[in-house]
Amino acid sequence: MIKNKIAFQGELGAYSHIAVNEIFDKSEIKTCATFEEAFKIAFDDETFKIVIPLENSLAGRVADIHYLLPKYKLQIYAEHFQTVEHNLLAKKNANLKDIKFVRSHAQALGQCQKIILENKFKTIISADTAGSAKDLSEGKDSSIAAIASKLSAEIYNLKILKENIEDEKSNVTRFLIMGKNVQQPEFDKSKKFITTCIFRLKSEPAALYKSLGGFATNQVNMTKLESFSVKNTFAQTNFYLDFEGHLDEKPVQNAMEELGFHTENLDILGVYEASKFRQN
Repeated sequence: MIKNKIAFQGELGAYSHIAVNEIFDKSEIKTCATFEEAFKIAFDDETFKIVIPLENSLAGRVADIHYLLPKYKLQIYAEHFQTVEHNLLAKKNANLKDIKFVRSHAQALGQCQKIILENKFKTIISADTAGSAKDLSEGKDSSIAAIASKLSAEIYNLKILKENIEDEKSNVTRFLIMGKNVQQPEFDKSKKFITTCIFRLKSEPAALYKSLGGFATNQVNMTKLESFSVKNTFAQTNFYLDFEGHLDEKPVQNAMEELGFHTENLDILGVYEASKFRQN
C-alpha cells in the first residue's frame, strides 16, 4: 500500500499528529516548525498533503492561517473535526506534589486554568503542546509538567498525572486537509458539500451587502464568514467564506456569479464533502 505523505506544524504527538492518524491509515509524516513551512512543502511538492488547524471551538481561529491561504492557494480536499483532550504529563519519577511549573502552548494553558490555579502552578509558554512534552522528556527537572496529548506521553515516555484536565469538555479543533492539485468530488445529491473561497471586494458602497445577496435569494446557506486585513495595509480586507453546496448546483452557480460581480479577487479554495461532525 502506498503511504500518504503528510506534513503538519508541530512535533510528533501534536494534536495535528492525532488528526493525521485518524484521517489516514498509513502515513509518511514530516513535522514542521511553522505553518508556513508546511504550506511551502505542499506547494513545492504535489505529492504532499498538509493537515492544518483552522479554528478551535474555544480559542477561535488559528493565527496566520488566513494569511497563508491566499498566499499559497492550496486546495482543500476535506475537513476533520478533532476533539482536544489535554493531559498533565510529568517525568516518570515525579508525582503531582512535586510539580511547581507547567509548560505548554499558550492556548492549552488558557484552556486548563482550573488545575493551574488550584495547584498554584507557574506557567511556561512553549511553541506547541507536543514540543513542551519533548522538552520535558529531554530535561532533568521533575518539578516541571507539560500539558499535551496522551500520544505525546507515549512518544516521549512520560507519566500521565491527570487526564482530561481541560476546563471545557466541548473542545474541538477543525482541521483542513490540503494539497496543491485541484481535486473536487463529483456532485452527489445524497451527500452534503462545503465550498470554501477567499475574496476581496471592489471598493464601492455596500459592496459586501450586495455581494452576499445572491446567497440569500438562491437559498445557499453560509456557514462561516470572516474578514481579515491584507498584510501591510488597513485599506484592504479579504474575506474567508464557507457555504453549503457544490459548484455544480445551479443555486450555487447563481450565488457565485453575483459574488464575482462585486469582487476584484475571488479564489475557490475547495469543494469537499461536509464532515459528519456537522450533523451532531
